[in-house]
Amino acid sequence: MNQPKYQIFSSPGFASWLRRSPISLAFSTYQIGKLFFVGTKSEDRLSVFERTFNRVMGLWSDTQTFWLASAFQLWRLDNVLDEGATTEDGYDRLFVPSLASTTGDIDAHDVAVNHEQQLIFVNTLFSCLSSSSDSRSFAPFWQPAFITKLAAEDRCHLNGLACDAGVARFVTACADTDHRQGWRDHRTDGGLVIDVASQETVVRGLSMPHSPRVRNGELWLLDSGHGYLGRVDVQRGKFERVAFCPGYARGLTFHDRYAIIGVSRPRENTFSGLPLDAELAKHQAKPICGLQVVDLESGQTVEWLQIQGLVEELYDVVVLPGVSRPKALGLQTDEIRHNVWFREGEKTVRWTAGDPPPRS
Repeated sequence: MNQPKYQIFSSPGFASWLRRSPISLAFSTYQIGKLFFVGTKSEDRLSVFERTFNRVMGLWSDTQTFWLASAFQLWRLDNVLDEGATTEDGYDRLFVPSLASTTGDIDAHDVAVNHEQQLIFVNTLFSCLSSSSDSRSFAPFWQPAFITKLAAEDRCHLNGLACDAGVARFVTACADTDHRQGWRDHRTDGGLVIDVASQETVVRGLSMPHSPRVRNGELWLLDSGHGYLGRVDVQRGKFERVAFCPGYARGLTFHDRYAIIGVSRPRENTFSGLPLDAELAKHQAKPICGLQVVDLESGQTVEWLQIQGLVEELYDVVVLPGVSRPKALGLQTDEIRHNVWFREGEKTVRWTAGDPPPRS
């Protein structure tokens, strides 16, 4: 009998917390190439839906459009349901792949849509920020001042992007090195945050920081190699710890007074030998893989979701406000081939192979 590849568990109140908020969540794992949606079927029952995208990493959504970074493409998925409509099986969002920008294997990390409605992303292999291009793999528009050449060498492991009002504001990198894979020698304390506009370093001394986000005018991020969520005092150049994360933290989003954090089990080689090992021992904690919901007023974890099995690493997490139960079509089966949507007047019509042909 085949054993499931993974199992998902949650705190007793996780489903009701989503329902009350009301929100749903999406998170990615490049490890087995899955995009997960977590919503609710009822007050106390989770709805978990997943689809396969090759090495999926960075995510962005405004609840109607969904962008994701995969192994060599950036995918846009669009909700095809009319406002207030649900599918036959009760989902209130159906995201369908509609557009792909082929980048090649450039190790794209965080993605965002800027104020001009243009997709921008962290191009980690070439140590720069880029936008999508209609005729090229990417269009670079910013690089750290210490990077002297755009080369496919992952020189500083640029990984995180924080936007403010649709403008690229801050980035995270694992070191300010300018040679091939140079950051790997500075994993424990070489991490930094850079102000995109001024090129000034905002804070140093972090360990492999990820997921910078601007919330209510404040800069937050994950000091992944130490295992902490915190805010940055930009004026003083200080990282202020708010909550401990029992694992390697990547993926950060907010709703109301809560932070939702993706946590991974530390991988050997890249993630081993970090200060996180000592922090886990100090807190007498075993690393987990899943989501951690932190109340920012108390710094306490109030809800959680864990994954056991083949999935040990997550990358990103986004919140979908006002959405209770989302799902998507993927590319691994013929479901996307045999489902067609089009507008007829003010209504969306779906045609499925096997039905009578749509009227001409």
